[in-house]
Parts: sequence; structure tokens; C-alpha cells
Amino acid sequence: MSNIIKLLPDAVANQIAAGEVIQRPASALKELLENAVDAGATEIDVLIKDAGKTLIQVTDNGCGMSAVDIRMCFERHATSKIQKAEDLFAIHTLGFRGEAMASIAAVAHVEAKSRPHDAELGTCLRIEGSKVISQEPCPCKAGTTIAVKNLFFNVPARRNFLKSDQAETRHIMEEFHRVALIRPDIAFSLTHNNKLIYKLPRSSEKSRIVGIFGKAYDQRLLPVEQKTDLLSIKGFIVKPQFAKRTRGEQYFFVNHRFIKHSYLNHAVTNAFSELLPADTFPSYFIHLEVDPADIDVNIHPTKTEVNFKDARYVYAVLHAAVKKSIGMHNLTPTIDFDMDPEINTALGMPAGEKVTPPSVHYNPDYNPFEQKSSGQPATPHAFKKEHQQWEQIFQPDIPAENPEETQTELPGMAGPQAETFFQVHKKFIVCNVKSGLMLIDQNRAHQRILYEFFLEQLQGQKPASQQQLFPQDFHFSAGDISILKELRTELEQLGFMWESFGTNRIVVKGIPENFDSSKTGETLERIIEDFKKESGKPGRDIHIRMARTMATQLAIRYGTILNNEQMADLFNKLFLCQLPEQAPDGSKTLSIIPMEKLEQFLKG
Repeated sequence: MSNIIKLLPDAVANQIAAGEVIQRPASALKELLENAVDAGATEIDVLIKDAGKTLIQVTDNGCGMSAVDIRMCFERHATSKIQKAEDLFAIHTLGFRGEAMASIAAVAHVEAKSRPHDAELGTCLRIEGSKVISQEPCPCKAGTTIAVKNLFFNVPARRNFLKSDQAETRHIMEEFHRVALIRPDIAFSLTHNNKLIYKLPRSSEKSRIVGIFGKAYDQRLLPVEQKTDLLSIKGFIVKPQFAKRTRGEQYFFVNHRFIKHSYLNHAVTNAFSELLPADTFPSYFIHLEVDPADIDVNIHPTKTEVNFKDARYVYAVLHAAVKKSIGMHNLTPTIDFDMDPEINTALGMPAGEKVTPPSVHYNPDYNPFEQKSSGQPATPHAFKKEHQQWEQIFQPDIPAENPEETQTELPGMAGPQAETFFQVHKKFIVCNVKSGLMLIDQNRAHQRILYEFFLEQLQGQKPASQQQLFPQDFHFSAGDISILKELRTELEQLGFMWESFGTNRIVVKGIPENFDSSKTGETLERIIEDFKKESGKPGRDIHIRMARTMATQLAIRYGTILNNEQMADLFNKLFLCQLPEQAPDGSKTLSIIPMEKLEQFLKG
């Protein structure tokens, strides 16, 4: 029997390793950035072309490498970070496995130039698919420049599985954020297709967050800080009213390493209990410092997962720190007994005015057991007056001379019997129909109306846009700007006219007709968040998603007082819709309580 187990060639082994470590262009950028940080760089420049498929280049002013080191760094399991197994529990650097550079070289054309600060000449090394093409001395700046070209050139199946340029660019932005956020002491720049996206000088932690995500975050951040003998926590949380519908802006760092940890995420989310709107997630930028011996970072090839020696202790301290920050800034909810503001007149009492206690009038001679000659109990005069008013309210409907002129027949039911609608708890609209009582959810009904309107706009109807006398200026992260650019055609169909200025700024010059301009920024943020949430899911029509987002954002809120004319207009427009019975999310917009049910209620 011949032997069937054979040792894999190095080139094949490297490609297999690359499948675990280098999944997309953003994965290669992550490894190059971490190496630049570990090299002690104070300036790091990133150059990207075609979403990283053509070129990923990282230049740093770190310590540089000698001719021997630059050759060794592309060998598997070659590293300067650890010497023995015990060093795995004393890691202070980002990289340590010695797999990343070999994996990159296995699936790309790599050109590396490096020079130590004390050397006159550097070294230029070229590798293609793990094969060394050339190595020679060259003049270059102190530090290291590594260019990764034609990624996955020899693995076409992997290249075909890459997403669109816009999607891959967003992944690149995310990896850039993860490194730049935690190292504000390093200056970063990012250029994509010869256009400068970020130019981040050395700054404070808060300034770095604002520099990446926009000026709006300057007023949204709350500091978090807690220090114990075993753990140090420092960072920022975002005020709950700015919670996102996706988990995008949630950043945990342990010893300057970005991590994903669902258990710690629960600690933060739980601290925000009763403060977050429904279906939203808190945003945070939190850095934890622990003894390297108390964590294990060697559990995943991408190094984004760690194990804590005492995760419960970290959870408790983190939860308390976030709670403390929320409490210090008076964000905890107050007790609310649903007091109607219209009757809470004490809040509007003028200064100096005395409060007059209410007077109680009663008849001292009144005897409820006293019988009149008719044999009936005596009735107070006040009750007689109220009884007369109730009789007036419940007068029976007076039929019209021509009933057909006052009623509109609708499929399956009749229209209101009178031009009167009632609003219940500022949430429901109630009106009479032939079969009983119709109950309409004002928010869901308006969502259905707006959804069909915006869907028509997106599917080719001429857009209606009103020009802004004073254009509005908004700041977004570079990744969010790329989403807006991807959705430009649809946004213009809705009526949003805008131009981009700089790396993360847009100016809105036109908005949809009859649109509240004060909601422009909030609506654009919601569109971006919904796009992130739904991206990658098959069978999701972009027009349907955007129409639903616009309808949800702009529909009449619960608690809005409507007059009879507004309720009648909502009713009429609802039954002009193609599907008046359902909101865009599939929930019911209305319900009819039949007369039989009403009679049962009265019978008990």
C-alpha cells in the first residue's frame, strides 16, 4: 500500500493560511497597519486604488528593517514579537503570529522598501505568489513602504467572491478606523483613487473621534473613566438619543487592540436600559487596559477575539463605569405618570403669584336617603345639569335627506356616517362605519400613505424638490459619505439635492417638497443606517428600503394632536392607497370593531 499523506508545498500552505488571514483587501490593510504601529511609527500614510484590488500601500516612519529582516518577515512563523511559548501571555504588540506577511505574499505581487534610521541605503524586495523575484539595495526614506498589488491574482475564485468597490471600500474604511481611533498619538492619512479621504494629525482621543466621524460627535460624546487595581477603563459613550439602528459604531479596545466581545457589549447595552429607543443600539469607544497575563489573544487568526481570565469582573466594572457616566450627566429616566401637560398648570405659574386652594361647595341639608313623594331618591341640582348635557351629546344621528350624498361606499364597508372623527390618546382615530366602529392607527396609516408616495417617486415619477434658501451643512464619516454617493440617484429621485465638500462634509441644497428641513440630517442618517443594516441581504430592493425608511422617519408621531380636518384628510388618503390595511412593515393600520362586539362590551 502506497503512502497517501504528503507534506504540502510551502506555496500551497501559504495560500491556505491566506484564506484564514487575508479574506479581502481590508484584511491585508489591517495587517500592514498593525505592523506599522508595532514598528513605532508616528506617521502612517495609506494609499488605495480600486478598493484595494489594484493597490494597497502603507508607508510609515518606523524603525525600518535591514536587508536580512525584510527577507525574513515574509517567511512563515518568522516574528520579532515572541521567542518562547510563555511570551504569548505577555504580548504588548498587535502582531505576533508571523503569518500575515507570508499570507499576503502568497496571493499578491508585493514590493517592500525599508531602511533603518541609522543606515544610508535601504532594501527593495519584490515577491510574486510567495516567489522572490528580486532583492537589491535602493535609496528610500527611513521607515518602511509596502505595496500590495493585484491581490488574489493567482486565486481567481477568491477574487470573484469580492463585493462591489463601494462595499470593499467601506470594509477598508472600517479597518482604518479601528487602528486610527485607538492611536491618536499617530498621524494618519488615507488616499483612495488619488483623492484624499482622511488627514488626521496627532490629537486627543476625542478629537480623533470627531476627525473620523464628523463635527456632530463633538456634542454627542460622554466620557467614561474607571480605574481599579486590575483594570483601567477610559473612553466615550454616545448619548442615547443618538443611538443607531446598526451596531456599526461600537468599538472595544483591549491594550490598544480592537476586539469583538458580545459579553462586554451586553454590559454597555444593559447600562443603557430604558434609555434607548426601540430597535436601536448604543455607540461607544471604550479602551480597557489589563495585565497581558490576564487575557488570551491567541484564539483567532484575525486576533479580534480575546478571552479574559475573569470576564465577570470586567463586566461588572464596565457596567458600573457606563452607569456612572450616564448618571453624572443626568440621562437617567425620570418617573412619568403620563400627566397631561394641558392640566399641569402649576409648571406655568407666574413668579410671585399665590396659589388659591380650591373651594368645595356642598348642601349641608342634603340627605341621600330622603324620599320624595314620587318614591324616588332626591337628585342634586348639579347632577340634573350634567345629565342634561350627556343627553345632548348622545343625541341620535339625524338622517340626511339624501343619504347617498353624505356617505362614500368603500370596498367591503361604508364610509363615516358623519364628517366627525375622534382622536383617542393622541394615537388612534375613531369613526363610525356601517358595521361598527373603525379604529385607525395614525402613525401606521401615515406610513402607508408616505411609503406609496415615495415609492412612486423612486420608480420614475418626476421628483419634486424645493430649493433651500439657506443650504444645510452636514458632516459624516468617510464611509457614510461613500454610501450617500452610492445612493445619489435614489436620493435625487426623492428630492434631495446635495454636493460633497472635503472628506466628510456635504451641503444639501434641495429637499423633498413639503419636507420639514429640520429633519434633513436625521433622515439622511436613518437612510445610511438602514442601508448598512440591509446590505448583503439578498432580494432587498433598494427602492422599497428607501421608501420605507422615508415613511417611517416622516410619519405622524404618536402624541401628535390632529384636528378634524387633518384626520379626515388622513382617512381619505389612506383609502386611496393600494394596500390601505397594512403598514409598510406588514402591521395593521386599521381595525373594525363590529356592533356585536360593542354590545358585548356593554353587557359585560
